[in-house]
Amino acid sequence: MPTRPSERALPREHRAARLPVQRGPAAWSAILPGQPAPVGLDGDVTADFALVGGGFAGLSAARRLAQLNPGARIVVLEAGRLAEGASGRNSGFMIDLPHDLSSDDYSGHGPEADRAMIGLNRQAIAFAREAVERYDIDRNFFDPAGKVNGAASETADALNRSYAKHLTELGEPNERLDAQAMADLTGSRHYVSGLYTPGTVMLQPAGYIRGLGKGLRRDGVMVFESSPVSGMRRDGGSWELATPRGRVRADRVILANNGHLESFGFEQGRLMHVFLYASMTVELDAEALRRLGGQPRWGVTPSDPMGTTMRRIDPGQGGNRIVTRTCATFEPGMEPTEATLRRTAAVHREKFDERFPALKGVRMEHTWAGHLCLSRNGVSVMKELDQGLWSACVCNGLGTTRSTLTGIGAAELASGVESDVTRHFLAEPEPTKLPPQPFSTLGANAYLRWKEWRAGRE
Repeated sequence: MPTRPSERALPREHRAARLPVQRGPAAWSAILPGQPAPVGLDGDVTADFALVGGGFAGLSAARRLAQLNPGARIVVLEAGRLAEGASGRNSGFMIDLPHDLSSDDYSGHGPEADRAMIGLNRQAIAFAREAVERYDIDRNFFDPAGKVNGAASETADALNRSYAKHLTELGEPNERLDAQAMADLTGSRHYVSGLYTPGTVMLQPAGYIRGLGKGLRRDGVMVFESSPVSGMRRDGGSWELATPRGRVRADRVILANNGHLESFGFEQGRLMHVFLYASMTVELDAEALRRLGGQPRWGVTPSDPMGTTMRRIDPGQGGNRIVTRTCATFEPGMEPTEATLRRTAAVHREKFDERFPALKGVRMEHTWAGHLCLSRNGVSVMKELDQGLWSACVCNGLGTTRSTLTGIGAAELASGVESDVTRHFLAEPEPTKLPPQPFSTLGANAYLRWKEWRAGRE
């Protein structure tokens, strides 16, 4: 029988070994109108629930807690600004289908497991859709348009065919696009084929997170920004969380800080901190749009998971722009270098020009890094860590969907509720231990570079 967290010999005080460090702007937030001045925690507050982290996991957990515990005092502590951490640094794909980044073609772990995961992913999407409706979030920020897996070579086209076969066996709709259809969609002759699937929601992630935070505040949730938690300790029957200008005392706490779970001493040596890099163009003028052609909104993920993601947005989402996302580095210290940011920006330039020669040289206005947290065996950490302390962490590269799910699940656990979500995550094993340093870093980065090289034109 597993030992309950309250019975373990765990320390009851946890100091943050590090706080989040961001490289480059959170472009999705930067292209939106400015936010009001941040409201930080100033003084001491008592709450029923406290959440560390105001991204997809933390805000989803706050909303689920409010649903299950009407009238409860709920506090969210975000280290920076809403939508300027990882939640404003992803590609905005809220994906419903199996999307295993460690596989060759995104297929998951067999039909039964994949059907279960699809069902859970769609619960997360439905939860987000209900939030959009309740809080009157701009529908441009939550566009159920589907996405395309783009193939730039015959090898990648074979991966698309393999994935399409798997989806058909699952009973999931999919549509093959030929080279002309891909050109009509994207304006690019780079792709030899595509695989369209209709269930993905294309987010303006910063707009969605901002709207979710605003709606939660309207419902009485206390959302404090610029309030990093430097430590927490168990004192009697509750937890005390320290920030630079105040403290929160809460009976129940959820850590919704993804890889920074390790910064508080949990799952050490088991979490993989990977940064992905992206660049976004300046707003394209009328002449550039004429040369480009194609449709005003689309999203293309690569057929090879280590290839290049491309996305085009329109004024409803922050301007006529194109986002290029590729390159990954393993950073156990959770802080990529400025040199890496410059190197990846040069790769983005090359990948963009390959796809859109008519726009060659268009200036990139923003380049940034985004923090992912993965485990070697692909599991999340959504469980009770200690008495009155739960986690909603480790997105495995699926930050929008998986983090929404872990947030829902942790809120349900903290409320004493059992569901399909809680049962799924509680049945997962522990994250697998990583090899010791420096072997894990050297090995991981060599592997990532090899995967990028193998992806080639993708």
